[in-house]
Amino acid sequence: MRMVMFDSRRYDREAFDAANASGRHEITYLEPRLTPETAALAGGYPAVCSFVSDRVDDRVLEELHAGGTRVLLLRSAGFNHVDLRAAARLAVPVLRVPEYSPYAVAEHAVALVLALNRHIHRAHARVREGNFSLDGLAGFDLHGKTAGVIGLGRIGQAAARIFLGFGCRVLGYDLVPHTGLAGAPGFRQAGLHEVYAESDIISLHVPLTPSTRHMIDDAAISRMKPGVYIINTGRGALIDSMALIRALKTRRIGAAGLDVYEEEEGVFFEDLSNTVLQDDVLARLLTFPNVIVTAHQAFLTREALHNIASVTLDNLTAFEEQRPLVNAVRPSG
Repeated sequence: MRMVMFDSRRYDREAFDAANASGRHEITYLEPRLTPETAALAGGYPAVCSFVSDRVDDRVLEELHAGGTRVLLLRSAGFNHVDLRAAARLAVPVLRVPEYSPYAVAEHAVALVLALNRHIHRAHARVREGNFSLDGLAGFDLHGKTAGVIGLGRIGQAAARIFLGFGCRVLGYDLVPHTGLAGAPGFRQAGLHEVYAESDIISLHVPLTPSTRHMIDDAAISRMKPGVYIINTGRGALIDSMALIRALKTRRIGAAGLDVYEEEEGVFFEDLSNTVLQDDVLARLLTFPNVIVTAHQAFLTREALHNIASVTLDNLTAFEEQRPLVNAVRPSG
């Protein structure tokens, strides 16, 4: 089946070409993001492949449907960038990759903690300029600290196990009880207030929903331990960015590691090195020495890319063969 992929990068093409070695599907790769302005490029393709940085709203879906699109394939687990109600109304199935590598994201989250705590980013910049001073680079032992993991899906559980391996006490929060870590020494599922009050590090691993949007705001931060580290590899809008800046300025938050940002659309995944950054909030975050921002790269491992490509093409084959669409996502209610 013919498929057009938007927002494709070299690593996408390499992974999908390997997964499609048999040549069963005809894949066209496009660099532009899928937006109302680029949707017409999908004309004549029954399958469209989208990424989290695309904007698949009702207008885009109407354009895709009119151009012959019959299935939307997401090469991501998240689907908050898609108007699922519009897709259902147009009878366009939306198929995702529910999991690709929980270890990739969890390991990146802990890497951000380590880099911030031991000031790796600052030390690297110093020695490249011939400055071998250690002043201001003292960190703390992770051993014995309390890590709060919010969201205990596969990624959250993987992150919890890594923190346990460092000798941390881990408090996990989720809306439902989880047995995957039951009995693990040092782990306990706790309420959100307890996670906020006792954690030295808080790592976010929940999806973006109306109830989780800006869950980290002024009120939540006020209940946290002074100097807490906040790590977000989930979705940018889990954190109120202005509240984060206020807390960083007052040192209520000791450090922040952000792989996602609530206004990342049109910025992340792009080379803007020769332009002036127009987002004043992001520009302000980048000035803090105790903030590390990575451009939504937590998923980017060879294993994860292989799994994303394989499952996406399996989803396409299932649609083509009219088999059950086990990875379909539908609007709530």
